[in-house]
Amino acid sequence: MEKIIVSRENDIPFNKHWKKCIGTGRLGLALQKEYVDHLERLQQDIAFDYIRGHGLFHEDIGIYKEIDVDGTLTPFYNFTYIDRIFDTFLQNNLRPFVELGFMPKKLASGTQTIFYWEGNVTPPADEKKWEELIYHTVAHFVERYGIEEVLQWPFEVWNEPNLTNFWENADKQAYFQLYKITAKTIKSIHPDLNVGGPAICGGTDEWITDFLHFCHKEQVPVDFISRHAYTSMPPKKKTPDYYYQDLADPNDMLTQLTSVKKLIHDTPYPELPFHITEYNTSYSPTNPIHDTNYNAAYLGKILSHAGDIVSSFSYWTFSDVFEEFDIPRAPFHGGFGLMALHAIRKPTYHLFSFFNKLGDTCLYKDDTMIVTKHRDNTISIVAWNLIHDKGDNHDKTITLSIPFSSDDVFLYREMTNEHHANPWRVWQQMGRPRFPSKDQITLLKSCDAPFIQTDRLRTENKLLTYQLTMAKNEVTLLHFSDIIDETHTYIGLDDSLLTSY
Repeated sequence: MEKIIVSRENDIPFNKHWKKCIGTGRLGLALQKEYVDHLERLQQDIAFDYIRGHGLFHEDIGIYKEIDVDGTLTPFYNFTYIDRIFDTFLQNNLRPFVELGFMPKKLASGTQTIFYWEGNVTPPADEKKWEELIYHTVAHFVERYGIEEVLQWPFEVWNEPNLTNFWENADKQAYFQLYKITAKTIKSIHPDLNVGGPAICGGTDEWITDFLHFCHKEQVPVDFISRHAYTSMPPKKKTPDYYYQDLADPNDMLTQLTSVKKLIHDTPYPELPFHITEYNTSYSPTNPIHDTNYNAAYLGKILSHAGDIVSSFSYWTFSDVFEEFDIPRAPFHGGFGLMALHAIRKPTYHLFSFFNKLGDTCLYKDDTMIVTKHRDNTISIVAWNLIHDKGDNHDKTITLSIPFSSDDVFLYREMTNEHHANPWRVWQQMGRPRFPSKDQITLLKSCDAPFIQTDRLRTENKLLTYQLTMAKNEVTLLHFSDIIDETHTYIGLDDSLLTSY
């Protein structure tokens, strides 16, 4: 049995960069009520700082138009919907992490698109019109929200241009040219606006080296580096509904981040901020692993350790109101979201909410646990028991020794595992209804809450020894606090007079 002795004197690095940003589907989805409902709940429970999504220039937002003026097609910029969307974000204390893409179809040089909603991924047919689009869009944001606000928004140029399905032919030089035009245009509005890229998805990290050497040689502004990270293997099986993949060990993601950090360090820009603007286990929005307790336990180490490597890392995504492959066909369809349709919270949602309840000082962390202290000396712990094997009987027990100033300690514990806060399992037991009734939805939502346990524990010489047992793929939150006992202030108190007690 593993034994952990916690010292209250430790101060171990724990950068809470896991909550700096959260991903979303294309921005136009923010015009839907269910999307906004999910966002409001998310911010109440977790409170991310930024939000990033695709499709700023997609037709469903309609920023770029061309109208006939005396027989000449003239650009017209319509900010009606993007104002509504960004207002919604800011009202929920989220700043935009602005991804500049994809190409408006009327400005595109080709017809190649991606996703169900057909985001155009070709270079601009007219670079001058792209430059003007960037200028008018960013200038509008400054006019509407003020320069002091917009100076806090990162502007990221495109999404995964190293992949042929996201950028025509994955043409590196064409991307560098797009970046150069975009970055210089943004800086012409205000030199302190933040712009960066190249937002690649792993496997071709030489893009980052080449990109930074290009910026240095051409004197192109760059304020941050961005990349994406996933840990899924090639698909084992694809079906019309699901995409099945195994995952690499969680350390694989941390190795990816460390490797890229070193690449950046060896360029002319060694100290640039490094943002992971997308990460998850699988890169597919139909992989059922996203709906499971395994997904939550898998990400525990990444949330606790990745912030020591990168400036921010943005989970992709907060909600299953999402339409890359198609309109979702069932409440549980393997979507990226922390929250399923109908505002049903998945186990990974609770992993993030548990981390949000940690203290400011880290006393201990390893591959399966992080121990923190609050200013009032309460101890908060998040622990996880990641199990790759099938079957039951995978409990894990750890003995914790923690000093306290009182003789008695109050324990408050929340947990998710295969049997608690697992609405996906309840949905399976129901027979996987594609379009559940209102009563079924109510039942599923009632099953998404963590199991709560409380206890009063006795210390020995002010040292608490506690055996923590976790079930398979459990993520658990523990709060230990000193008890100030006021029982003696109740005159004539005698619980033995209560029937059944």
